Amino acid sequence: MRIHILAASVILAVSCTGPAFAADDIQSLKKELNNLKQDYRQRIQALEDRLEKAENNARMANAKASQIEEKVQEEGGAGTASSSQNSFNPAISLVLDGRYAGFDNEPGAYKIPGFALGGEAGPGEEGFAIGETELSASANVDDKFYGQVTLAIGDEDGSTEVGLEEAFIQTLGLGNGLTVKAGRFFSAIGYLNQQHAHAWDFTDAPLIYRGLFGNKLIDDGLQITYIAPTDIFLEFGAEAFRGSRYPAGGDHDDIGSWTAFANVGGDIGIEHSWQLGLSHWQADNVDGRISDSGAAEPSSFTGDSKINALNLVYKWAPNGNPYNRNLKVQFEYFDRREDGRVVVLDSDPSEITGYDGNQKGWYAQMVYQFMPQWRTGLRYDRLSSDNTGSDNELLAAAGLDDQGHTPQRYSAMVEWLPSEFSRIRLQFNRDDSYDDSDNQIFLQYTHSLGSHGAHQY
Repeated sequence: MRIHILAASVILAVSCTGPAFAADDIQSLKKELNNLKQDYRQRIQALEDRLEKAENNARMANAKASQIEEKVQEEGGAGTASSSQNSFNPAISLVLDGRYAGFDNEPGAYKIPGFALGGEAGPGEEGFAIGETELSASANVDDKFYGQVTLAIGDEDGSTEVGLEEAFIQTLGLGNGLTVKAGRFFSAIGYLNQQHAHAWDFTDAPLIYRGLFGNKLIDDGLQITYIAPTDIFLEFGAEAFRGSRYPAGGDHDDIGSWTAFANVGGDIGIEHSWQLGLSHWQADNVDGRISDSGAAEPSSFTGDSKINALNLVYKWAPNGNPYNRNLKVQFEYFDRREDGRVVVLDSDPSEITGYDGNQKGWYAQMVYQFMPQWRTGLRYDRLSSDNTGSDNELLAAAGLDDQGHTPQRYSAMVEWLPSEFSRIRLQFNRDDSYDDSDNQIFLQYTHSLGSHGAHQY
């Protein structure tokens, strides 16, 4: 009897606890299933993130490779030519440039108060005129050197002049990020100075280039550059020049002027890129630098000259593709300090004044390609000077007195580019370089014949 009662009790207990055990098992299975689902979701999301990152890295690598290829073409010329072209045969190119210019004021009355103008400073001729035609030949000399010669052909006072603009050799594959250039070439002071005029985004040079360099600084000498093996673009360089060309001057048996510069840049994603540059130019023994452009009296400067410069460039292209739309913003600032004496050349006897010069200026410009083959741009220039001397009247005669005026200029342009070899540009300037405001209009064509290397960043 006891046995039957005990068995019945056990059966009753098991039957009562069975549903509880089953409910716990189901809850545990549901929890485990949810954990598996969450784990798979996290794994799938991680795989998707890795795939997206890999695609972005691939796009960035392609964009970076394109920039490196352009840089190599610019620095090495035909050194990277394809097998279909013999890189040891000279590549010949011809750039044709012409324009129509209209001014409210007489071009001969042009001046920038506070700046004694030299070189090719000035607005140029009015009416129809042939601009600066460039004839260039370049090739690899061998597997160690690259050479280039550029002739500039233009009209000056009704006569045709041919000038040697560039003639240099440059090392190829020197290794360790080093490149050496020797001969006549554009100095690396600033950003725009390293470009030929036909590559400018506006018809004329910025006012500060006009005031300091007579539009551009070219000299005979030696340049050494070093590109560091870093993820970002990092370049250091130095130049030693004869120093006989404007804005230096005089005959020098050794180094007449020198330059030091550094550039850093990189990409932000695949759509944005930037470059920042610092540079310094110095001539410790300028001897008789002639300034005879513009309305001021011809004068000469002898003494020391130093120029510090900063430049910043930003570029944007949607999805890293600049074909349809792109934007370029460019800024440069210059500061020149000089100490010496100024001679007014047309005086008899010669009149001399001590001179302590401080001249500054900057420009900012933006160029936007809003559709294939069409671009538009805006530019603003501003200058200032604080020059002193022992004879203020002579400083004024030489154009070195700012006359209480702040030179500035507003520019706007639109251009049509049927191809990479041709361009038609319409530009308007509101030029307040001096107290008589000048409305200026330019219609310019630029066409390239033959092979033409890539331009700088």
